[in-house]
Amino acid sequence: MAKLSLFERRRRRVRTALRKRSGLRPRLSVHRTGRHIYAQIIDDAQGRTVAAASTLGAKTAGANVDAAVQVGKDIAAAAKKAGVTAVVFDRGGYLFHGRVKALADAAREGGLEF
Repeated sequence: MAKLSLFERRRRRVRTALRKRSGLRPRLSVHRTGRHIYAQIIDDAQGRTVAAASTLGAKTAGANVDAAVQVGKDIAAAAKKAGVTAVVFDRGGYLFHGRVKALADAAREGGLEF
Protein backbone atom coordinates (compact mmCIF):
# COMPACT_ATOMS: atom_id res chain seq x y z
CA MET A 1 0.00 0.00 0.00
CA ALA A 2 1.34 3.41 -0.95
CA LYS A 3 2.05 5.95 1.74
CA LEU A 4 -0.72 8.54 2.01
CA SER A 5 -0.02 12.24 1.85
CA LEU A 6 -0.65 14.35 4.94
CA PHE A 7 -3.65 15.91 3.20
CA GLU A 8 -5.18 12.51 2.44
CA ARG A 9 -4.58 11.30 5.99
CA ARG A 10 -6.33 14.41 7.38
CA ARG A 11 -9.20 14.00 4.92
CA ARG A 12 -9.80 10.37 5.91
CA ARG A 13 -9.56 11.18 9.62
CA VAL A 14 -12.12 13.98 9.29
CA ARG A 15 -14.55 11.81 7.27
CA THR A 16 -14.31 8.94 9.76
CA ALA A 17 -15.05 11.25 12.68
CA LEU A 18 -18.00 12.77 10.79
CA ARG A 19 -19.56 9.38 10.12
CA LYS A 20 -19.50 8.57 13.83
CA ARG A 21 -21.25 11.75 14.97
CA SER A 22 -23.32 12.76 11.94
CA GLY A 23 -26.65 11.51 13.28
CA LEU A 24 -27.79 10.92 9.68
CA ARG A 25 -27.53 14.62 8.89
CA PRO A 26 -26.37 15.64 5.41
CA ARG A 27 -22.73 16.61 4.96
CA LEU A 28 -21.56 20.07 3.84
CA SER A 29 -18.43 19.25 1.89
CA VAL A 30 -15.90 21.93 0.91
CA HIS A 31 -13.32 21.75 -1.86
CA ARG A 32 -10.94 24.54 -2.75
CA THR A 33 -8.43 25.06 -5.50
CA GLY A 34 -6.14 27.91 -6.38
CA ARG A 35 -8.82 29.48 -8.57
CA HIS A 36 -12.19 28.44 -7.14
CA ILE A 37 -14.02 27.19 -4.06
CA TYR A 38 -16.85 24.66 -4.12
CA ALA A 39 -19.42 23.55 -1.55
CA GLN A 40 -22.03 20.85 -1.75
CA ILE A 41 -24.51 19.30 0.63
CA ILE A 42 -24.47 15.53 0.26
CA ASP A 43 -27.01 13.06 1.62
CA ASP A 44 -24.79 10.03 2.23
CA ALA A 45 -27.76 7.78 3.07
CA GLN A 46 -29.18 8.21 -0.44
CA GLY A 47 -25.84 8.93 -2.11
CA ARG A 48 -26.94 12.13 -3.81
CA THR A 49 -26.09 15.82 -3.81
CA VAL A 50 -28.90 17.92 -2.34
CA ALA A 51 -27.47 21.39 -3.06
CA ALA A 52 -24.30 22.87 -4.50
CA ALA A 53 -22.62 26.25 -4.93
CA SER A 54 -19.28 27.43 -6.27
CA THR A 55 -17.42 30.35 -7.76
CA LEU A 56 -17.58 28.81 -11.24
CA GLY A 57 -19.33 31.27 -13.53
CA ALA A 58 -19.96 33.73 -10.70
CA LYS A 59 -19.27 37.41 -10.89
CA THR A 60 -17.09 37.14 -7.78
CA ALA A 61 -15.04 34.34 -9.30
CA GLY A 62 -11.74 33.89 -7.62
CA ALA A 63 -10.01 32.24 -4.76
CA ASN A 64 -10.32 34.92 -2.11
CA VAL A 65 -12.18 35.20 1.18
CA ASP A 66 -14.90 37.41 -0.33
CA ALA A 67 -15.71 34.74 -2.90
CA ALA A 68 -15.80 32.09 -0.15
CA VAL A 69 -18.26 34.20 1.84
CA GLN A 70 -20.52 34.47 -1.21
CA VAL A 71 -20.39 30.69 -1.76
CA GLY A 72 -21.30 30.19 1.92
CA LYS A 73 -24.35 32.42 1.52
CA ASP A 74 -25.32 30.68 -1.72
CA ILE A 75 -25.06 27.18 -0.23
CA ALA A 76 -27.18 28.22 2.77
CA ALA A 77 -29.86 29.60 0.47
CA ALA A 78 -29.81 26.47 -1.70
CA ALA A 79 -30.04 24.28 1.41
CA LYS A 80 -33.07 26.17 2.70
CA LYS A 81 -34.72 25.78 -0.69
CA ALA A 82 -34.07 22.01 -0.52
CA GLY A 83 -35.43 21.83 3.04
CA VAL A 84 -32.12 21.21 4.82
CA THR A 85 -31.43 23.11 8.04
CA ALA A 86 -28.85 21.00 9.93
CA VAL A 87 -25.65 19.59 8.45
CA VAL A 88 -22.24 18.34 9.52
CA PHE A 89 -19.30 20.35 8.19
CA ASP A 90 -16.78 18.34 6.19
CA ARG A 91 -13.68 20.45 5.71
CA GLY A 92 -11.92 17.59 3.94
CA GLY A 93 -8.20 17.75 4.47
CA TYR A 94 -8.17 21.54 4.60
CA LEU A 95 -7.34 23.36 7.80
CA PHE A 96 -10.19 25.38 9.30
CA HIS A 97 -8.99 28.90 8.58
CA GLY A 98 -9.00 31.41 5.77
CA ARG A 99 -11.40 30.61 2.94
CA VAL A 100 -12.78 27.44 4.54
CA LYS A 101 -13.59 29.27 7.78
CA ALA A 102 -15.11 32.20 5.87
CA LEU A 103 -17.38 29.84 3.94
CA ALA A 104 -18.46 28.06 7.15
CA ASP A 105 -19.20 31.31 8.98
CA ALA A 106 -21.25 32.65 6.04
CA ALA A 107 -23.23 29.40 5.85
CA ARG A 108 -23.98 29.65 9.57
CA GLU A 109 -25.14 33.25 9.15
CA GLY A 110 -27.31 32.09 6.24
CA GLY A 111 -29.21 29.75 8.55
CA LEU A 112 -27.40 26.40 8.41
CA GLU A 113 -26.80 24.72 11.77
CA PHE A 114 -23.56 22.85 12.43
